[in-house]
Amino acid sequence: MEIRGATLLPARREPIELHTLDGLTLVGELAQPIDRPPVATLVTLHPLPTAGGFMDSHILRKAAARLPALADLAVLRFNTRGTSSPRGTSDGAFDGGRAEAFDLAAAMELVADRRLPHPWLLGWSFGTELALKYGRDHAVDGIILLSPPLHRTGADEVAAWAGDRRRVVAVIPELDDYLRPAEAAARFASIPEATVIPVDGGRHLWVGENQTRRVLTEIVAVVNPDALPLPTEWSGPVADEAAAG
Repeated sequence: MEIRGATLLPARREPIELHTLDGLTLVGELAQPIDRPPVATLVTLHPLPTAGGFMDSHILRKAAARLPALADLAVLRFNTRGTSSPRGTSDGAFDGGRAEAFDLAAAMELVADRRLPHPWLLGWSFGTELALKYGRDHAVDGIILLSPPLHRTGADEVAAWAGDRRRVVAVIPELDDYLRPAEAAARFASIPEATVIPVDGGRHLWVGENQTRRVLTEIVAVVNPDALPLPTEWSGPVADEAAAG
């Protein structure tokens, strides 16, 4: 069977709740390899909720659907404050990336409580702003930035990562609506250690299976390169959505 957009590979999928320091409950899901411990953990941060971003935004949903089985990764997804998805609605209201610092802290508390290994922040669009602004406050191996717009992150907040032992990897679509590769190279130049990966033909929303596979490959290349190349075919059982929960 070819692995395509709706494919849901086997994993241990668990509905979770996160509890923030300012008293909110956030809803999410933790997906882990079904028969072995994960080798690393993706803590995902979704695109802008006021523009339709949520924990099921397609790259994050497909990461959770495929990477526990294909790359031995745990994938934590959650709705930031005030955001809704089929999983439910998180308490609170969107705060433009300010109080969302508490949301990330709650996610990292769950990672610590569960002793999930080698956490990486995986931000997409608005989620990259949270990773850049607040990721340095947490015990992460690094941050992976998909389509970073750098709208809410100041130059000083970017430069603060310079000299940090933790990796900063930015995956930049050639045809992005907000930040294209040449400008991204200039904006991230204040982090000499950063890796900026331009993607020919890529667009901000990474639409289509070819772009999905490229993005998932770049993620796995950072956190578990031994799992590459990612298979495009699956011969085992496919998860049942109802049973997987």
